[in-house]
Amino acid sequence: MNHAEIIRGTLRQGKGVLRMAPTWVPRPFNRPGRRIRLHPDDYFAMGMERGAIVERWFSSITHVETQGAGPYEGMSFVNVDDNLENTVLFKDFVDLLGEELIGRELMDKYGTWPMYSKFYDYMQPLFHHIHHGEEACRRFGDVKPKHEHYFFPKQYNPHMGEMPVTYFGFDPSVSREEVKERLGDYSKRDIHMTELSRAFRLELDTGWYTPAGVLHAPGSLCTYEPQWNSDVMAMWENVVNGEVFSHESLAGYIPEEEKDNLDVIFDVADWELNTTTDYRERFFRRPMPDQRGEGFAQNWICYGNAYVAAKSLTVEPGREAVISDSAAYGCVAIQGRGSFGVFDCESPTYLRYGQLSADEFFVSRDAATSGVRVKNASRYEPLVILKHFGPDCGIPQVEAMSRPYPKS
Repeated sequence: MNHAEIIRGTLRQGKGVLRMAPTWVPRPFNRPGRRIRLHPDDYFAMGMERGAIVERWFSSITHVETQGAGPYEGMSFVNVDDNLENTVLFKDFVDLLGEELIGRELMDKYGTWPMYSKFYDYMQPLFHHIHHGEEACRRFGDVKPKHEHYFFPKQYNPHMGEMPVTYFGFDPSVSREEVKERLGDYSKRDIHMTELSRAFRLELDTGWYTPAGVLHAPGSLCTYEPQWNSDVMAMWENVVNGEVFSHESLAGYIPEEEKDNLDVIFDVADWELNTTTDYRERFFRRPMPDQRGEGFAQNWICYGNAYVAAKSLTVEPGREAVISDSAAYGCVAIQGRGSFGVFDCESPTYLRYGQLSADEFFVSRDAATSGVRVKNASRYEPLVILKHFGPDCGIPQVEAMSRPYPKS
């Protein structure tokens, strides 16, 4: 059987549902929170020089942008026959099947699957950093903006880490000149950039939308993060939890001849978004009802933007339901066991590095609109599944997002 036949046969056998293999990502900074259900012996399974495994990526055709990464690191693979040696790159499914897999709207507008999701799991808060705004990405050529959404599931947060507080943007009283002055000292001293920011304590089972162009220093919760297809960023904080970052981290993706130009570095940020006085009202998200039925409930958990969305599905013990959605999606089970379409489904206790799992799937648009039968096989425990979508799923909007920026 050739490669194309394997891909088409796998989608057909799964009745439009693909089983995904776990995709683990190490980072050379911070410390693992040890909440992503990886076996305790395997956090450095990708090599000590690469750092600890602190992320797991879902439905990804995006390569991770960290030094030393392998050619497919960060990219998802499909389990075609329960043999880890035979897994097939998810991007190959997208490239070959196109609208048969992800629908005509995404193919016509983007030519591919445009988003992915992840769990990131750090014991300490991250550095104050930015994903380049839309205008900056256009200026720098082949760079995509990274719009992202956070959700903090209770099931993946048995502890809160060392500081469950996130800094967003800058206090409205802060001037551009104050920020530029500190950026100018990036290689000279600890600039304490978050002194100019504002922070919110994080609440489990809620989330935040963070558009490209906004500075943020995420807090220490294990976070489910649907996002646009990009891994671009720059660090605006130079000393974090004792780690020191170089000027190159600040000037990431900026053309070589402009890397010392503070105006160019500063302009990757959207100043109005960073300093708006109604930041929480615009970007904080509580779950919002989507569907209800006998024995199940589905909520929107990521919404209010033009790029990515997510839902949380709960099926009660011993119950089953056929759930229809309007677009293709990836998903991960975070609690319980049962079946998802024709496949067994279970949220793991611990996974070994290199082990297959039964918790992650991708659902074609046709299967999603027809409905996937989800059954909870437990007598006592709910089955909970998080689903991540692109922009074609009818994302509910938030009134505050369309308002003019208030004057400070």
